Amino acid sequence: MALRSTGWAMGRARTLWLGYWRAMQRYHRYSVDGIEHLLGDPVLIVGYHGRPVAHDLCMLTVAAYDRLGYLPHAVMHGAFDRWPELLKDLGFVTGDDGSLAAAVGRGEHLLVAPGGTREGCRSFRHRYEVSWGPRCGYVKLALKYGIAIAPVAAVGVDDTYIGLNDGYALGKRVKMPGRMPLWFGVGPLGLWPWSPPFPSRIRQRIGTPVSPEELASRSLTEAHELVQGRVQTLLDE
Repeated sequence: MALRSTGWAMGRARTLWLGYWRAMQRYHRYSVDGIEHLLGDPVLIVGYHGRPVAHDLCMLTVAAYDRLGYLPHAVMHGAFDRWPELLKDLGFVTGDDGSLAAAVGRGEHLLVAPGGTREGCRSFRHRYEVSWGPRCGYVKLALKYGIAIAPVAAVGVDDTYIGLNDGYALGKRVKMPGRMPLWFGVGPLGLWPWSPPFPSRIRQRIGTPVSPEELASRSLTEAHELVQGRVQTLLDE
């Protein structure tokens, strides 16, 4: 049943989100270093997309909520447009619809994983490799609102499931609705999403933010490569 017709998500989605990802924090023995970078002015949190869900970024929204009192405003896959109440209750968006400007005006953080499902739904042959291609819209977003970019990465996220194929490519080949991937992954009890993830320890790091001045002093491509390199360095370290 569609959430838009029932109104089920209003008020309850945030409670369920916080409860589930707090449980996942315990399950994955989650830790985060560099959270102090989120205690000041608004930033655009830009992170690596683990497979198949960005577990660490979801858990980071809870860590931020516990300190700041709100969920960072994540830019989600366009498929979530089908559940507007869910997006509204969580403060998430599927594009730059004006609510992001309001959030920055309130001093609140934004969050995006530029690699999306292309990065998250890969096979086991590609682990902890930043793969954003030419996607630099997030740099434009940071420049538009004059905010720094905080690079984020975590180890453990690519150990939650064993990817069997390139889900983005297969989804595109078979014309999956909503540009969704068709990904097959294995967890401890069988295929995703019916199996829970492996209980890998997730250790996350938030790097020193790249200032808006540093971004503006470079071309769009150079700024993109700079941020991408910072995230890869966090993974490598």
